Amino acid sequence: MVFEARLETEKAPRTAAAFAERLPFESKVVHVRWSGEGVWIPLGDLDFGVGYENHTSYPAPGQILLYPGGISETEILLAYGGVHFASKMGQLAGNHFITLTTGLDLLPEVGRRALWHGAQDIRFEAA
Repeated sequence: MVFEARLETEKAPRTAAAFAERLPFESKVVHVRWSGEGVWIPLGDLDFGVGYENHTSYPAPGQILLYPGGISETEILLAYGGVHFASKMGQLAGNHFITLTTGLDLLPEVGRRALWHGAQDIRFEAA
């Protein structure tokens, strides 16, 4: 599946810039455990060098968050449905730095594949 997206350079300028420096970015997404209808990329102690900006615990479908680390590991979260962002430590808030602009109707399939078939490849790249 291919999605187009908007990098939120005005709402999350430091996070957007830090992520853009790492493009192309390849990893795997797995289904969330505590947050609802989302997939996440666990990043351990990877430091993007950003704090909170434009952060939320309730992303809409198609919004991508970066949790910069703290009480839980660094991670990227993609909401495909209803999400209340959390970890085993409790509620988290992540920086909303990307918004998908096409293919939103395909998002439930992203979640289904990760839930029923395990980790899925993901690649972020500039157009």
